[in-house]
Amino acid sequence: MECTVRWHDGMSFIAETGSGHLIAMDGPPDAGGRNLAPRPMETVLAGTGGCTAFDVVMILKKSRQDVTDCAVKLTAERADTDPKIFTRINMHFSVSGKGLKAEVVERAIKLSAEKYCSASIMLGKTAEITHSLDIIEA
Repeated sequence: MECTVRWHDGMSFIAETGSGHLIAMDGPPDAGGRNLAPRPMETVLAGTGGCTAFDVVMILKKSRQDVTDCAVKLTAERADTDPKIFTRINMHFSVSGKGLKAEVVERAIKLSAEKYCSASIMLGKTAEITHSLDIIEA
């Protein structure tokens, strides 16, 4: 896996991933940015959310659950001093479907957290990660 990040202007950067996709990032105005794109640490959080949501949907489908929607809201706290690493992250899952079994959804979240989601497992080395869940009947 590879990625090239290039300075664009001001404090804007464009990342080109090994799969050929672009991600824009920018800093806040007080640091010379123009607030045109997510901050780099926001992209870390978003990637982690995408990683775990992907796992949960995949596991639910393999478990023959009739899942129709999955969203995960990540709320993070960071250290006050440099390096401003994530110290706490809550992942709140809202999973919709027909007749979803709570224990199967909980198991999917646990498997993602403990076995499959490389991003959250990596962040878990420095941050306390908690999970919460709403199951919505579709």
